[in-house]
Amino acid sequence: VQLQASGGGLVQAGDSLRLSCAASGFTLDRYAIAWFRQAPGKEREGVSCIASSDGRYGGTIYYADFVRGRFAISRDNAKNTVYLQMNNLGSGDTAVYYCATDMIGACRSSDLIEDEYNYWGQGTQVTVSS
Repeated sequence: VQLQASGGGLVQAGDSLRLSCAASGFTLDRYAIAWFRQAPGKEREGVSCIASSDGRYGGTIYYADFVRGRFAISRDNAKNTVYLQMNNLGSGDTAVYYCATDMIGACRSSDLIEDEYNYWGQGTQVTVSS
């Protein structure tokens, strides 16, 4: 089980970025995938989660309050990839972004708790200059 996060970079406030989380060794659409971030000197925090699109999970999506309306999570099953579209970025969004899964179909909870996820990608740095 491997997750590879990519797409980070240095952008200006108000810009957009799209992060990708590619999976290898498993079919990503069968499982919930979450995005977390960790800013310098702060604890890792949940950003968003998308459940499996299999019938009973319905692809349910959760967002942290601080990104709702600016970020959008989605899947491309043909590419075995989950995306995080980030719009109207601000300096507060500067962090290393990680994707994670617990190899179950549902997002563990809407609270996006780090300890509930056991498989992590390596992270991609997002830096927003003001």
